[in-house]
Parts: sequence; C-alpha cells; structure tokens
Amino acid sequence: MLTLLFWVLVFVVSLGVLLKSADFFTDSAEEIGLALGIPAFIVGVTIVSIGTSLPELASSIVAVLEGSSEIVSGNVVGSNITNILLVLGVSTIIAKKLTTSWELVRVDLPVLIGSALLLVATCLDGVFTFWDAVLFIIGYIIYISYTISMQKRNKREMIRSHKVIKKLRLKPILILIMSSIFIYISAKYMVESIIQVSQILKIGTEVLAATVVALGTSFPELIVSATAARKGKGAMAIGNILGSNIFNTFVVMGVPGLIGTILVPNDMIYIGLPVMLGATILYFFETQDREVTGWEGGILLLLYAFFIMKLFGVV
Repeated sequence: MLTLLFWVLVFVVSLGVLLKSADFFTDSAEEIGLALGIPAFIVGVTIVSIGTSLPELASSIVAVLEGSSEIVSGNVVGSNITNILLVLGVSTIIAKKLTTSWELVRVDLPVLIGSALLLVATCLDGVFTFWDAVLFIIGYIIYISYTISMQKRNKREMIRSHKVIKKLRLKPILILIMSSIFIYISAKYMVESIIQVSQILKIGTEVLAATVVALGTSFPELIVSATAARKGKGAMAIGNILGSNIFNTFVVMGVPGLIGTILVPNDMIYIGLPVMLGATILYFFETQDREVTGWEGGILLLLYAFFIMKLFGVV
C-alpha cells in the first residue's frame, strides 16, 4: 500500500512539474511567435498547440526509451479523444458558442481526418514501425509548411489580435530552454510511476495512458482553450485543439517511432482507435461551418464519459 501511495505521489508531483514547465514553455513560445508577427490563429494551430502537446511528446519519447512503447499509442489516442470530447466540450459550454473566420474545411479539417485515418491504418496490425514514423513526420512537415505559407494571407487577424508584442526579448528565449529541460526530467519520472502503478494494480499501462495520463497532459489544452473561449477568442480555442491533435498524431506518434518500434495493444485497436476516429469525424462536421454550439459541447462531454467507462469495462 505504501509503495502504491509513493508512486502515486511521484506521478502527481511529476505531472504537476510537467504541466507547469509546459505552461512556461507555451507562454514564452507564444510571446516569441507574436513578436515575430504571426497571426492569432497561426499561433494557436502551431506554437501554442505544439507547446501544450509537449507533455505528450516528452512522456512518449521517454516511454520508448524505457521499453514501454505501449504507453505511446494510449497517450496519443487518449489525448486526441480528450482534446475533442472534453476540451472542446468544456470550451464550448463556457463560451456557449465558438466561432472562427478561418476556412477550416479547405485544408485543416481534411488533414485532421486524414491523419486520424492514417493512424488507424498503421496501427491495426498492432505495430507502428520506423517507416510509419517517417511517413508521419513528412505529413506534419507538409501541413506546417502550408500553415506558415498562409500567414501572408491573414494579416487582418493579426491586426485584430490584442496580444501584439513589437520587440523580441531574451527572457522568453531563456524560459523556453529551461522549461524544456524540466519537461524532459518530469516526463521521465511520470512514465516510471505509470509503469509501477500499472504493475501494482494489474492495469494495462496503455489504459492508464489513455485515461489518467491523457487527461493530465491535456490540462494545458483545456486551460488554454477554455481561457480563449471565455475571452471570446473562438479561433484560438478551435485552432489549438485542431493543431494539437494533428501534432499528437504526426509528431507524438512519429518521433518516438523513429527511436523504436511502438506496440499497439488490443484495447487501443478495438476501443481507442474507433472512438478517436469517430470523435474526429464528429469534430469535422461540427466545425466545418466554422462554429460549435453549446448543445454540441454537451454531447461531446457525454461521449467522453462513455469512452472512459468503456475502457475500464464499466459499460
């Protein structure tokens, strides 16, 4: 019992440090991005989404290095589900309605759907290989290249943004470096605690990764998106979730896959992946008209509760 409590404490502390470090990273990265003249939506879909997804990336890399690659698929699939069903659901209920002027249906939504389908296709055999990882990294490079190229066409959004920083300071750059170091250290201890707790409770590490870890590492997305929704910045909230999921699929799955082969457990193949694909398709239909309403947010939360209960065998 004491051993379990010890590792639970290690998990809580390391997760707290990880989230706080990611928070510092995100704030400094956002300041740097805005100082470089990047529009608000672009900041959300690239810099902020990457920053808020760092906990997933760091913990996934450490998981492969520690020989527990099954955590990676649980982390990615669980985080993507959490981002859409929980983060978007909560953000929409807070704002009552989220809207964006960005033409999502042109490229961003198809890329999101395509990345989800590609993840399902590459994981159905239970193994995510090196060449699968290479394909995913190339996919993300293509997407980001397109997103950055669209900056010149969206100068008006930058004018509407209240957070415009004219001068790039040294402080956020230093914070960016230090927070990155703490992100890696805390991720290492968090993964170790997951392994120990799963062994003690005889629960699959991928189940804990898809639920507890995914929920914990999605707190940055939840905080950023909910705050943006409360302030009426629907574009930032929607862009953050969309960008985070594309980043999770292509990079959080891809980078660890370059390090070692990732095993995909049956729970992820038969429960996680179908729910993630369904949630992604639902996100597509809810945002293609560039707005998400409060009642749609309520449905998302109900589906998230169903996913958690299904994964633990309650329903």
